[in-house]
Amino acid sequence: MSGNFFSIKSNQILGSLALLMVIIALAMYANYTWKQSEDFYGPTTISVIGKGEVVAVPDIGQFSFSVEAEGAEANVAQTESATKVNAILAYLEEAGVSESDVRTQNYSLYPKYRYEQRICPQGSYCPGEQVPDGFSVSQTVEVKVRDLDQAGDLIAGVGNLEATNISGLNFTIDDVSALNAEARATAIADAEAQAKVLAKQLGVRIEKMTGYYENEGVYPERYYGMGGDMAMDQSVKMISPEMPVGENTVASQVTLTYQVR
Repeated sequence: MSGNFFSIKSNQILGSLALLMVIIALAMYANYTWKQSEDFYGPTTISVIGKGEVVAVPDIGQFSFSVEAEGAEANVAQTESATKVNAILAYLEEAGVSESDVRTQNYSLYPKYRYEQRICPQGSYCPGEQVPDGFSVSQTVEVKVRDLDQAGDLIAGVGNLEATNISGLNFTIDDVSALNAEARATAIADAEAQAKVLAKQLGVRIEKMTGYYENEGVYPERYYGMGGDMAMDQSVKMISPEMPVGENTVASQVTLTYQVR
């Protein structure tokens, strides 16, 4: 009786050991198959896109104006243009705009021509010709406004000082580096949270991050059109307009890639 008992126990132990060895063998085979698959197809990865936004009040405004002048000689046109531009620059300086916040975008001097028709004998054709008709000067200046409460007054003042064209005002953020970093951090946190949820849903484990890509930051500017390039009627003084600033959004988008098992 005792012998049978030990014999049964021995068989049970051997059976358990055999089952354990089968399990180990299957696990080793699965791991081998996984590694072979990785070698052939590459590691299994998941990718997620994270987004982040930061809302901020603009701290600067920008607008541009142009001055045009004409003259029979180049120096006459240039002198007239310079006189007008210098008067506007003096006004801006007196209003507190720093010299470093005013820059010339474009300056051009070019000859003008008029078309003259030749006198021809009756019944014949004589082509006309272009003849010199003086010179024209155009200078475009961009102004950065740091005191936003001044924006409307400055535009009105420039318009009253013979600026021929004023391009619309836009409000933006002078230094977006800190805001961009904050938006990026928010986007990364969003992507990481998504990766954890996705890995759980797929029944895999995240091992390490293998890829990172960031889209360029987006900084929408608030723009106030002035009816396109607006030629000023010098007989009418421009009234200072109200300029609501509103808010701008600094956005970031990142793509994170993770290796999983």
